[in-house]
Amino acid sequence: MKNIQSKNYKLTIAYDGTRYFGWEHQPGKETIQGKLETVLQRMCEMEEIPEVIGAGRTDAGVHAKAMVANVILTTPLSEDAIKAYLNRYLPDDIGIIDVREASERFHARYKAVGKTYSYTCFVGDGKPVFNRRYVSRLDFEPDVEAMQRAAAFLQGEHDFKSFCGNPKMKKSTIRLVDSISVKRSKNQIYFTFHGTGFLQHMVRILVGTLLEVGAGRLQPDDMTRILEAKDRRQAGPTAPACGLCLEKVDY
Repeated sequence: MKNIQSKNYKLTIAYDGTRYFGWEHQPGKETIQGKLETVLQRMCEMEEIPEVIGAGRTDAGVHAKAMVANVILTTPLSEDAIKAYLNRYLPDDIGIIDVREASERFHARYKAVGKTYSYTCFVGDGKPVFNRRYVSRLDFEPDVEAMQRAAAFLQGEHDFKSFCGNPKMKKSTIRLVDSISVKRSKNQIYFTFHGTGFLQHMVRILVGTLLEVGAGRLQPDDMTRILEAKDRRQAGPTAPACGLCLEKVDY
């Protein structure tokens, strides 16, 4: 496009990840990044596919209420027009909350300083008919107080190698998780995590381990032993993806 300057745009995106193979584009598979890039390429009439950079790479089946991404675009459209176009042509399970022009140096992943994730479990003999895609159903009544005590051992800066799903991880596995809350409201248990960053599958492994405490198979103070082991086999199972949601990204 002649005489139109390329700009860096910040996108805030909500999506139901149920039918997608995660955020990052993969050949022959439907992903959130792939859907966004396809629609943006059509909107800008570009030969090359624009790279949409996300604040993180959510796994297959994981949801987001406010994923942040940035993309360089050359378009005469206003921010509101870009938002309207994307919401018109994206599938119903992906929505654009906000579009804003950002500074040239803004990078959704590298500039992020914190993230909030939630994980929701359903407890009881009923069926979560209307929110079944967004909760993990438990077949036991967990001890919430025991999980709260265990969560206290996991807060702070630690080497979370035992809670990393990537056995070939070569970079540092030290992370700061400054807040973990575990609360129950009627038939639902809500886990909320805030930290500077998370390893692959880390939140789901943390939830799976806390649920082992809730079931009485681990004790709260076992968390110290698991952290010190730096061995994925010592932690609990990886909780199902459906219960996990990226709530917010901090800048």
